[in-house]
Amino acid sequence: MKSSRVAVAVTVALTGSVAAEWDNFSDTWVATDSLGRSMSTFAQTGPPRPARSVGLFYFLWHGAHVQGGPYDVTRILAQNPQAMSQPDSPLWGPLHAPHHWGESIFGYYRTADAGVLRKHAQMLGDAGVDVVIFDVTNQVTYRDDYFALLREWSAFRQLGNRTPQVAFLTPFWDPPKVVRELWRDLYSTGQFRELWFEWEGKPLILADPALLLLREESAAQDHPAELKPGHVLGQTFETERTLHSVGGRFPTWGTTRSAVTLTLRRAGPDGSVVARERFAQVHDNAWLQLKLATPLPPGTYVLEAGEPEGRIGWWSHGPDSFAAGHATTDGAAVSGDRTLRLLWSDAETDSIRDFFTFRKPQPDYFQGPTQPDMWSWLEVAPQHVFRNARGEEEQMSVGVAQNAVNGRLGSMSEPGALGRSFHDGKTGAGAGAVRWGLNFAEQWASALREDPRFVFVTGWNEWIMGRFNEFNGVKLPVMFVDQFDQEHSRDLEPMRGGHGDDYFCQFVDYVRRYKGTRPLPPLRSRPVKMDGSFADWVPVEPEFRDTVGDPVRRQHMGWDPKVLYTNSTGRNDLVAAKTSWTRREAAFYLRTREPLSSPEGSDWMLLFLDTDADARTGWLGYDAVVNRARPDARTASVERNVGGRYEWAPAGVAELRLGPSELELSVPWKTLGLRQAPARLDFKWADHPRPTGEWSDFTLNGDAAPNDRFNFRAEPAQP
Repeated sequence: MKSSRVAVAVTVALTGSVAAEWDNFSDTWVATDSLGRSMSTFAQTGPPRPARSVGLFYFLWHGAHVQGGPYDVTRILAQNPQAMSQPDSPLWGPLHAPHHWGESIFGYYRTADAGVLRKHAQMLGDAGVDVVIFDVTNQVTYRDDYFALLREWSAFRQLGNRTPQVAFLTPFWDPPKVVRELWRDLYSTGQFRELWFEWEGKPLILADPALLLLREESAAQDHPAELKPGHVLGQTFETERTLHSVGGRFPTWGTTRSAVTLTLRRAGPDGSVVARERFAQVHDNAWLQLKLATPLPPGTYVLEAGEPEGRIGWWSHGPDSFAAGHATTDGAAVSGDRTLRLLWSDAETDSIRDFFTFRKPQPDYFQGPTQPDMWSWLEVAPQHVFRNARGEEEQMSVGVAQNAVNGRLGSMSEPGALGRSFHDGKTGAGAGAVRWGLNFAEQWASALREDPRFVFVTGWNEWIMGRFNEFNGVKLPVMFVDQFDQEHSRDLEPMRGGHGDDYFCQFVDYVRRYKGTRPLPPLRSRPVKMDGSFADWVPVEPEFRDTVGDPVRRQHMGWDPKVLYTNSTGRNDLVAAKTSWTRREAAFYLRTREPLSSPEGSDWMLLFLDTDADARTGWLGYDAVVNRARPDARTASVERNVGGRYEWAPAGVAELRLGPSELELSVPWKTLGLRQAPARLDFKWADHPRPTGEWSDFTLNGDAAPNDRFNFRAEPAQP
């Protein structure tokens, strides 16, 4: 977006209702995480890039599988470091019961917690996520939970906010049950249409469309009939349904580079050819399926296999096992039958296949695409590029960590699993390596280098995993497959303790690098008076915006039904701010969505100032705070930071004026310890943050403008 366009877009009336579409310009906010990494802005990213989308794996299962607990592996191992060799330890939950690898900043929550869902909508919208992709791969759709999310996010959108849209990753090998449930419960009803993520003009679903077809199968086999050069093996059949696809099972005796041509004829071996396809690099005992350009009507057909390359055959059965046909060799009938798979559809299947854009999900971390229009969800680095049917580089996955061990699918608790600090072929050294997201950075580097249209990131909020004692041929006393501990986990949602919001900040930075950002509109100051009329603020630019409807209000049962998460610190809904400078002072303006609460009480409408725009000085970078105290109705305290702690020393006062839903104040530069106006200044408003001196104060309590760790940046236009 060009600067002139931004300036127009962010200058709106200071009174009245919120615009129908409320762009908070979160891609122009600035932030520095606890490791000192500053998020990229326009100077590093360049302008927004068209046709670039980010999807984030999202989990709905918190609460659906509770079997006691929460059993937190990190806490268990801290209490008993030998517990992984003691499956009977009373600290563990039952075998297969969900265990947490750690604790979210929001606690051990349940998916339907409206306060958490609202916060997710805000955080992921601010991050630039286009779609959350729900995990429904275990044959459960979590209908009540995704409807809870859709209701909350739809209401959030009705306030003008941006939220991600939604899509589903269905079972890799057996999607029909789940896809039909999603179709019947959600898509065919038209509910929450504004939240459906579309790809190529239709709602996206990650499912193999071929597996949705109804099937009839003759799978009996007692010998492989080898296909010799110059010969043809066949199987006749009759179908009373419209035919979509036909195939058989073909052995290669463990050899590679085998190939075969499948041909479908009408009526019999002398009939006309209706479809033909060459299959190369056939895997041993693969089911090869001949796809038809258009469905065929009921009738009699013969499927033939010919033109062999390498060693290949057709699994067959001596006794007659398929009443509607018989085996052939070189066109002549022989005893028995070949394996045969017929696929057809009904009216509902036809509707489903026509409604969605399908992308077949690839479960494997190593193999890459085996056909066009496949997408990955997680791979080891360097990840493959997945192309669409037009040959375009369409999609790649980016993961925080991978349960891959020595080139195979393993469990996260096995030695050698690729954790958060794995990069360049080795695990990062040092106790703090887990915080830097080295694996994540390496995977993003691959994605940025290839630059596909879509990046699928795993993941946001998985948190739990079952306890096992065997997985994929490996037996250990205690095993956890998809998650395990802080190092061997793949959630980006901030955690309590540990790495905090380091991964969320890193994620936002990479999304910006991939998608681009808008330039920060320059500060255009105008004369303003501290008179409580506020009309003189209208020409001041830009208007800095915050999310609408996001003060923290929460009340919901936790994972443990005896725990009720309650938080009513959200008072004032901060929606817009401005600042205007003179040589002598800085003036600040704030507007709320509803009338201001009474100024009595603690932590009311605090203004935090990073006067040198340097996160290395002050508390979280803030060198001063205004309005922690109000000497009288027309002044606010100004305090300067002491020692980088949440500790403040009196420095003077600011003029303060209040209106029904607006306030303004002015602070002399000298009171802030400055001789003149700075080159830039970062600032943040916060109401009722209940400060503890932690970064999470602005995430967990009250309302902050801008959200979480972000700041607004004021930078005057250059003369």
